[in-house]
Amino acid sequence: MKKRNKYTEGKIFNSLFSLAVPIIFANILQTAYQLIDTFWLGRLGANAVAAVSISFPILFLVLSLGSGLTLAGTVMVSQYKGANHQKMVNFSSSQTISLIFFISILLATISYFAARPLMDIIGAGPEIKEDSIAYFKVSSLGFVFLFIFFAFQSLMRGIGNVMLPVYIVLFTVFLNLVLDPLFIYGYGPIPGFGVAGAAVASVITQGLSAVIGILVLLRGKSGIKINFSSMYPDMKTLKKIFNLGFPASVEQSTRALGMTMMVILVTGFGSEVVAAYGIGARILSFIIIPALGLAIATTSLVGQNIGAIKIKRAEKVANLSNKIAFFGLTGLGILMFLFAEPLTAFFIPDDPDVIKDASLFIKIMAPSFGLLAVQQVLNGVFNGAGFTKASMLISILSLWIVRFPLAYILSHKTSLGYEGIWWSFPISNLIAAIAAFAYFKMGYWKLRLFKGRH
Repeated sequence: MKKRNKYTEGKIFNSLFSLAVPIIFANILQTAYQLIDTFWLGRLGANAVAAVSISFPILFLVLSLGSGLTLAGTVMVSQYKGANHQKMVNFSSSQTISLIFFISILLATISYFAARPLMDIIGAGPEIKEDSIAYFKVSSLGFVFLFIFFAFQSLMRGIGNVMLPVYIVLFTVFLNLVLDPLFIYGYGPIPGFGVAGAAVASVITQGLSAVIGILVLLRGKSGIKINFSSMYPDMKTLKKIFNLGFPASVEQSTRALGMTMMVILVTGFGSEVVAAYGIGARILSFIIIPALGLAIATTSLVGQNIGAIKIKRAEKVANLSNKIAFFGLTGLGILMFLFAEPLTAFFIPDDPDVIKDASLFIKIMAPSFGLLAVQQVLNGVFNGAGFTKASMLISILSLWIVRFPLAYILSHKTSLGYEGIWWSFPISNLIAAIAAFAYFKMGYWKLRLFKGRH
């Protein structure tokens, strides 16, 4: 008897909810890593935090390249799972792990040896340079483990097994909480590595999570079984992974570069404006967690229904996900609009000027959070359909064609000054959401599927 797939049958809301909530929780746990690092490094002083903060944009850029490629695993596996083609689920998973392993070694090697010149380029001051180089070098060694776990997580999400990665991340976060002070300050025979100790702790926990992930995939008891014999380079599959994953890598790395460019633009207006922007950016990174969780769940669900040749159901998934994203995050945005001042005061309690600037930034940006979520979810739909180029183009439109040029023009060529940077956020969110929605309604993503079916 054929086993029933709960993601291609039954209530769509239940499927979306059961996928999205664990993904959102896993993403929150991932951010806990950074908070734990900041907490313990903060005890060493401001320079220690600065040394890690300055290397973060480059680390994020490298990670974007790798995590974009792992998305190809989600797309392929979800479509084969929907088609009930277990042999291809296993084979494409083996190919994904193999490719990610070799790419991660390449990126880790380049990053390790490029640490010093990269810190020179980004402008690390003499008081933090050596610490930032040491932190970056050790972090580079962990790329192999981190990318392998990203791939494992993506493959599990593709088949709808979202809880297992959550348990692994939860375990490693608690472990990191213990290992951070151990390697930063040292204890007994273990020497203290200072700033680099935070990276040592992360590499150990990443290594453990990667090993657990690979063992789970090799055992094959959780829906996917990889084999070393299936890891030989199969050009047809590797080409498919690259075609799906490369646009996602470009999308995520342009996002990372966009963040860096906006910071450069803001620094021209002095430290108070930088502080206000920093608070607004933190609020935005918090908001993006549920939006991204819903988008990843949509990718998996759309992919499985397309694999099962249930195009109408895939479209219903997209419409429901869109509504949840728009109304849910618009509601959250209204709350943040109303509580902008106390939210800002929580971060910087004793600076009325920064509180005023940051709360204005939040008030301008917050009502458009629903539009931002719509763009993310529709990117998830296009990714699930295997049309990752559409997501890439919409993200480039949002950040590079609209937000950054508009921020520059409004802040430098009008009387708005730095407030022009604030206004570039809702305007770019609106334009990107309209472009994504119009493209979705044109239905080209569906036509493409009918042409591509064997």
